[in-house]
Amino acid sequence: MASTPPHCSITGTTKPYHNNPYPHSHFKNHRQTHHQNPHQRWTANQRVSLTKPPLPPPSRNAPKPPATTTTTTTTTTTHHPQIHPTFPSLQSPKSELASDFSGRRSTRFVSKLNFGRPRTTMGTRHTSVAEEALQNVIEYGKDEGALENVLLNFESRLSGSDDYIFLLRELGNRGDCKKAICCFEFAVKRERKKNEQGKLASAMISTLGRLGKVEIAKSVFEAALIEGYGNTVYAFSAIISAYGRSGYCDEAIKVFDSMKHYGLKPNLVTYNAVIDACGKGGVEFKRVVEIFDEMLRNGVQPDRITFNSLLAVCSRGGLWEAARSLSSEMLNRGIDQDIFTYNTLLDAVCKGGQMDMAFEIMSEMPAKNILPNVVTYSTMIDGYAKAGRFDDALNLFNEMKFLCISLDRVSYNTLLSIYAKLGRFQEALDVCREMENCGIRKDVVTYNALLGGYGKQCKYDEVRRVFGEMKAGRISPNLLTYSTLIDVYSKGGLYREAMDVFREFKKAGLKADVVLYSAVIDALCKNGLVESAVSLLDEMTKEGIRPNVVTYNSIIDAFGRSAITESVVDDTVQTSQLQIESLSSGVVEEATKSLLADREGNRIIKIFGQLTVEKAGQAKNCSGQEMMCILAVFHKMHELEIKPNVVTFSAILNACSRCNSFEDASMLLEELRLFDNQVYGVAHGLLMGYRENVWEQAQSLFDEVKLMDSSTASAFYNALTDMLWHFGQKRGAQLVVLEGKRRQVWENVWSESCLDLHLMSSGAARAMVHAWLLNIRSIVFEGHELPKLLSILTGWGKHSKVVGDSTLRRAIEALLMGMGAPFRLAKCNLGRFISTGSVVAAWLRESGTLKVLVLHDHRTDQENLRFGQASNLQTLQL
Repeated sequence: MASTPPHCSITGTTKPYHNNPYPHSHFKNHRQTHHQNPHQRWTANQRVSLTKPPLPPPSRNAPKPPATTTTTTTTTTTHHPQIHPTFPSLQSPKSELASDFSGRRSTRFVSKLNFGRPRTTMGTRHTSVAEEALQNVIEYGKDEGALENVLLNFESRLSGSDDYIFLLRELGNRGDCKKAICCFEFAVKRERKKNEQGKLASAMISTLGRLGKVEIAKSVFEAALIEGYGNTVYAFSAIISAYGRSGYCDEAIKVFDSMKHYGLKPNLVTYNAVIDACGKGGVEFKRVVEIFDEMLRNGVQPDRITFNSLLAVCSRGGLWEAARSLSSEMLNRGIDQDIFTYNTLLDAVCKGGQMDMAFEIMSEMPAKNILPNVVTYSTMIDGYAKAGRFDDALNLFNEMKFLCISLDRVSYNTLLSIYAKLGRFQEALDVCREMENCGIRKDVVTYNALLGGYGKQCKYDEVRRVFGEMKAGRISPNLLTYSTLIDVYSKGGLYREAMDVFREFKKAGLKADVVLYSAVIDALCKNGLVESAVSLLDEMTKEGIRPNVVTYNSIIDAFGRSAITESVVDDTVQTSQLQIESLSSGVVEEATKSLLADREGNRIIKIFGQLTVEKAGQAKNCSGQEMMCILAVFHKMHELEIKPNVVTFSAILNACSRCNSFEDASMLLEELRLFDNQVYGVAHGLLMGYRENVWEQAQSLFDEVKLMDSSTASAFYNALTDMLWHFGQKRGAQLVVLEGKRRQVWENVWSESCLDLHLMSSGAARAMVHAWLLNIRSIVFEGHELPKLLSILTGWGKHSKVVGDSTLRRAIEALLMGMGAPFRLAKCNLGRFISTGSVVAAWLRESGTLKVLVLHDHRTDQENLRFGQASNLQTLQL
């Protein structure tokens, strides 16, 4: 559960807003459409209009595109005798991707400007002479000597520190770091008053922080402390802000904590700076709340910047509940909310998956005279896309066009990603063309979206073409590019290509992250090489790379698929058949000791080499050992505070479906109830036949699943019904599958003439066939005629290893034959069973038909009393 901010007692009234009014009618219409069918799925004929519709001349209320300012950052650094670092250079906490992603959200900056808020930094009142001096510095200060001459000419006319601070900040705004430093050194030498020198130092540190020159800012700060004019709240606040801007959160907190040693009391600017640093550095919300509590205890009242920074912390972690509480607290305190407040709140709510709530928040913005901008729309669109609600996402794109809100790079990339995920590549290419027509070049994010989209559609020739085009256009692939390619090629069985990509990745000098490791681990797991996957998992953790839920889901799924695995053999280690003891930390450490010496990726290259010559392991039934392994993995996730998701749940239920032992499966679920009684309690209760006791709890679980995207929801229902069907709880399986139908998990699955089982698992499909035939029987006994032709669609297995040999088709064929149903395969479609309505009606009227259609549970509440004893399923460390 998300943390919540502390309760504060100060309340107030909301102040009026002064933004331009926004057209309410358009939002009203959109809201009505949205709520008529909030979970409507994507329809094939819908697309975004990439050209603006004809509109009347824009009114004064139409949103204006934000003005942009182009700055040029000087990268040349010089040695300045007055500024000497006294401790080692900082190691950048950012990944190698920083340069690739630095401009991804560049258009977002305008939304972060808190227009209209009171100035909280020291103001300057410069003279007109300072402006004249600035022009001369820009025009004639070509080098240090020339610049000093210009300053000497103006020295007698410049009015103290205020004029010099103006020069520093304006040069910083131009990105001219070198000239700003020269001006600072010139001014601080000539200033005799310590407090004025302190103002200059604070301004210089602040300017360097904005330019990302944190090393130089640190040197200025240290020099100021040594010289005795840096011991001010303003200087400390400036260096904390500089550290925060560059991602050095730990250093920012250390400086903040050291203020007490210098006898300084943090002010509002200081607290805002350190909270902002925590947000940028990914500090846990609990720690940030502690700083906020300290701020209140010290009598420092928060302002809009404080709350916006707190919201940014929530945004990074998707803490939507805490974000909502902070928004309410702002209103209680009478603090105005601005566009950045709303955009950050929306980002937190969207990342928390609460899209209906996000839409309501967005809808209330016009009533407060706060206009949604390109960031607002892009945040909402990205949230809808991640939730699989592509129709809602594309509706918002069209709304942006209607309101003349220009799309930025992020908006275009999100739109392109949606089309790529849908396999609609002509529209994706149209987006690329419009981007270029608008002067926005394709970047690494654009290409990553195309690579992922083509890969999911198994269009490997297009993947190669796009990757080649990317490199020809001098767009440097980043870590996500390589991870995507390795994942795409591995899932397609193209291990030689995956190996080549990994070699190129190592040549580029990038360091593997959790995404890349997870892609390789998933490839191993899909091929039954679970022992090698576990060894690689241990290796990545020793490299300091924290596994995520995706990594562990692959391991769990692999244990559920195969009872016997083969490991990859290399030159240094030969491991034997996987034994359960290998999950203990000592054995894994011993088995992988020599592997850890190979830091350059030879291990992974050998894995791909082995995969190129070996066939994937065949899935076998799970044994008790595999159940114990899964429980050990789950314990490890809990130990690392990695929250399982619905994919974890589905993988565990799929493992239960492949287990021959009812006792092992039930005991596994009973153990997992200790971690999440709602999810695993429902599964365990239905499996044990306690349906009457858990059905109300199941409804609550189904409500949560309803909020997920369609593919995730269908996987959940498929896994649950498969497990129940496998162990003979067929009535329970049918109730679950009917609940899924009622909640439209499978779209257009049921009509009087056709049953479409394409997206259903074997157990779910068989339960649905029984329910559909019972429904048709009720139509017959009500005296109505059936349609002339009845169809059951299963798919013919175009993705199967043997084309035409669909597992689902075979299961349904056996089911229909077993119950004596008069359906046959269509001659022109191997995945379609057909029969005439009259023949099926006659069969349904037969006396014995009802008995074969009605499903029963093999186990009931009374029969399972013997399973009420405590579980003896032992867990092992991973």
